Amino acid sequence: MVARLVLELGPWSWWVLGLVLLAAEVLVPGVFLVWIGLAALIIGVLSLLLWDAAFWLWQVQLTAFALLSMIAVLIGRRIVATSEESDEPLLNKRAESLVGRTAVLEQPIAEGHGRVRLDDTTWAVEGPDLPAGTRVRIVASAGRHLTVERA
Repeated sequence: MVARLVLELGPWSWWVLGLVLLAAEVLVPGVFLVWIGLAALIIGVLSLLLWDAAFWLWQVQLTAFALLSMIAVLIGRRIVATSEESDEPLLNKRAESLVGRTAVLEQPIAEGHGRVRLDDTTWAVEGPDLPAGTRVRIVASAGRHLTVERA
């Protein structure tokens, strides 16, 4: 049935495939099928131009589609990666977002380790030995540990 449909549609079968893939992108999350759909549309344009050419066999068309799909996906990933700048770059990096803030030591820093309360959380801190109640500034974060200095 599919073979008969492709034979009846001729070069337009690539257009149908491209439009089906573009429509499927609406239902499937992520931006992936767009690039494959665009590759199918480009092969559709080439098929309209080269349909009667002796070398434009179905094997050549499929090979060209596979290569063009890979190239389109690689270019598309690069386009999407450069456009994903956020207005909140530290949104899911809580410890990094604390750098620059000041706080009061809840537990003294002894032998390089202590605790500080920020908002509703206590954090392990590293820095010079300081007594509890000292105001400190967070200068760096590494995982769940913050590095502090006297403010």
